[in-house]
Amino acid sequence: MQFLKIKNIIFILLTALMLCSTTFAQDVHFSQFFETPLLRNPSLAGIYTGDVRVQAVYRDQWNSVTNAYRTGSINAEYKMPVGKSNDFMTGGLQILYDRAGTIGWTTTQLMPALNYHKSLSNDQNRYLSLGFMGGIVQQYFDRSKMTTNSTYDGLGDGESLTQARFTYADGSVGMSYNSSINDNPNSNYFIGVAYHHFNHPKNSFYENANIKLPSKWVFSGGFKFEVTEYSYITVQADQSFQNGSSESVAGAMYGLKIGPDPEKPDYMIHGGLFCRWNDALIPVVKLDYSSFSVVFSYDVNISPLKTSTFGRGGFEMSVSYIGFLNRYKSSQNSTLCPRF
Repeated sequence: MQFLKIKNIIFILLTALMLCSTTFAQDVHFSQFFETPLLRNPSLAGIYTGDVRVQAVYRDQWNSVTNAYRTGSINAEYKMPVGKSNDFMTGGLQILYDRAGTIGWTTTQLMPALNYHKSLSNDQNRYLSLGFMGGIVQQYFDRSKMTTNSTYDGLGDGESLTQARFTYADGSVGMSYNSSINDNPNSNYFIGVAYHHFNHPKNSFYENANIKLPSKWVFSGGFKFEVTEYSYITVQADQSFQNGSSESVAGAMYGLKIGPDPEKPDYMIHGGLFCRWNDALIPVVKLDYSSFSVVFSYDVNISPLKTSTFGRGGFEMSVSYIGFLNRYKSSQNSTLCPRF
């Protein structure tokens, strides 16, 4: 029996990897996409077991090739019941910082989010969620570090840029469905779709109104199910499409509870493998202690750039907190609640 369980785990891991396909999208991405729910889909805000969630992710990429891409993300969510029904609402905030290259091309964004979870059953966890996220994005670079062909001809940088910084408004909308599996509160799944940059914001230092940020579709899914009372498997995947390009990432982790009580384990340790097809294999290790989690991952480059990078890709680390609040009608006391 134990051998069959191990075979099933290996099969799921390999299947998740085979789901990956195609190339890159244009927006910033994280290998630990499962730790950045608002960047995936604003309707994934609040789909966790708890009242509050705070997550921070840091990525350092391609130090072996050039000045590294350094990207950081922080998201915070607060989930609360609505009225006397089983409905919930989640307020959230997404903050992103990305810096790349010699000229320090930098993007910062501040995005509030709001998500409504409509209960579809009085007996089971079945929720349809509709989320919106919108805010301000700023991009800038250090013009003094720019070098063009004209620089060597004594003509300066040769670019008639009127500014090295601009700001625009951006927004996204998403919908997701979340439910338990076989009435087991410890086994859940979700599917969702999001439409990013629906306002097609201007994206040009030249103030060219014809240059706009292309919209992006993101299809997401995941499921978590118990293998034994001390272990479970989590599978997650994203498929993105933007401006004729696409990106697929998928993978799975096996989690093991450590301690005498499986309902309240002392620790949980997870290990798994994710894949961005034609780009990277991503081993992942995660440790849960109390309400905190720490995740480490590393991109092993399998793209055509691997000759220059010697297989080295990006390192990521994330820290998250999920907890309940000492309040009346905390989701801890709710029989039905959006969760994953």
